[in-house]
Parts: sequence; C-alpha cells; structure tokens
Amino acid sequence: MPSLIPIYLPIAEMSVDVLLILGMGGMIGFLSGLFGVGGGFLMTPLLIFIGVPAAVAVGTEANQIVASSVSGVIAHWRRGNVDFKMGGVLLVGGFLGSSIGVWAFAALRTHGQIDLAIKLLYVVFLGTIGALMLSESLRAILRSRRKLPPRGKLHQHTWLHGLPLKMRFRRSKLYISAFLPLGIGFFVGILAALMGVGGGFIMVPAMIYLLGMPTSVVVGTSLFQIIFVTANVTLLQAINTQTVDVVLAILLLIGAVIGAQIGTRFSGRLKGEQLRGLLALMVMIVCIKLGFDLVVTPQDVFSIVPAIGH
Repeated sequence: MPSLIPIYLPIAEMSVDVLLILGMGGMIGFLSGLFGVGGGFLMTPLLIFIGVPAAVAVGTEANQIVASSVSGVIAHWRRGNVDFKMGGVLLVGGFLGSSIGVWAFAALRTHGQIDLAIKLLYVVFLGTIGALMLSESLRAILRSRRKLPPRGKLHQHTWLHGLPLKMRFRRSKLYISAFLPLGIGFFVGILAALMGVGGGFIMVPAMIYLLGMPTSVVVGTSLFQIIFVTANVTLLQAINTQTVDVVLAILLLIGAVIGAQIGTRFSGRLKGEQLRGLLALMVMIVCIKLGFDLVVTPQDVFSIVPAIGH
C-alpha cells in the first residue's frame, strides 16, 4: 500500500508515511501519560515491525521518549505527584547505567549482533515483567470484586531495606537505603541504552513493589527520571553510533507531546490495578509478536557463529 504522505528517513535509509509515524507517536505519548512509562517498550518494536533497522529504532526512540516524558511530568507535577528527591537518586544510577549501556551497544553493533541482541532482550524482559505484572493485577482485581480486604503493603521488607546510607523521601513517605533506587536506576539505564526504552515497564513495578512507593507518586517520578536518562542515551548514541534519525525523531515528538497530555487526563479515571493490568497485557502482546517473528517467521537469518570461508 503506497504512503499517503511519504518522507525519506536519512539514517534509516527508507521512506515512511508521515501520518503513520505521527499516529504512532501520538499513541505512545498517550500511553506515557496514562501509565507513567516512556513508551519505548512498545514504540521500538513497532518501528522494527514497519521496517526501521533495530539499531536506528533504539537510538531514535530514546530521543522521542524525552519529549513524551517531559509533557507527562509537567502534567503530574501540577498535581503534586512527583518525588523530585527520589527522582534525583534514581537519576544518578541511570546516568551511570546508560553510559555503560551505550558502550555495550556500540560493541555489539561492531560485531554485527545488535539486532539479535535487541530482540532477544525484548522477548526476555517483556515476557518476564509482563507475566508478573499481569498475575499481580489479576489477583488485585479479583480481591476487589470479592470485596476482600486489600493487602496492607504492596512490598515486603527484605535485607535490602537494611542497607546503609538511608535517606528520607518525604513525598513518598519512605525511609530507605539510597542504594535501592541507585541500583534500580543503574539497571534501567543499561536497558534504556540497549533497548531504546525509558525503562518504565521495569521501573514502575520496582518502585511500587521493591521500594514501596505510593502508586500515585510513582508515575510522575518515573517520568522525571526517564527524561534525563534518555536524553543522555540520545546524546551518547548520536556521538558514538550515529543511529539517531532526526527526521523520524521530530515526527514522533510531535505526536508524543499531544498524546501525553490526553493520556494524563485519562490516568485518574482508572484504578491502580486496572492500569497495571492493561500495561501488562500490552507488554505481553508485544513480547509474543517479537518472539513469533524470531522463532517462527524471522525476517533475517541470525547467527552468532562466524561464517566459514568461501
């Protein structure tokens, strides 16, 4: 089917439909405002599905996440739902992790394994996180329908909560070791560089179940951290791997900013367990599609064994 309004992407070296890209950006922006995630977990696979090279999809999507997250943070900040102190600690870990992640990305690309690595990472992490979130949200929904008393806490105290360097996060009503958010931020930073994601699909459940933050504060705080980590990833990718397609990024940005404002308005209309359940379903659908393409009908033949002579 021919493009209605074709435009050439210089880094991806292909033509795309402007309306299609704008629509994709708007949809991901909507999800960003609704769930408190950057949306990269969905956008990067979608770009790959329409033919954009995986490396370019990752490098460019990190840039698009910045805009949708800024738009979402502004809306949540007005409601007082951003813990800036917690976001700052997460950010320190995120900067370190994303810098290391870009180095690993460049190494994999040099050896010709980046496309396979990206898709495998998506299948593993999306499958695991999606299954856990879906299971928990379904149990919460069933408890509410049966009118059972909710669990007192969403997280359990472990040895991690006894680590040193404790800090008080008044907005989140927490007094925990700074090593916990530092570690989460570091891990998510690596994923942001390797997968082109803001990391919200891991950060949001980690902030709720591991740190014990209130769901109302998690969304805005997650988006705040995502802004700066993905900006760091974009800068490093542009310098080190030249995989950021500016034309594609601008089109995605326009749609994302508008979509994020709409999504934020809808976020207050659904319960926490309903939001988590919907997010988990989308994560699982994307995971299944990627796994199907790799195992059943791969577009390319991958190999980790060097070709033997001609």
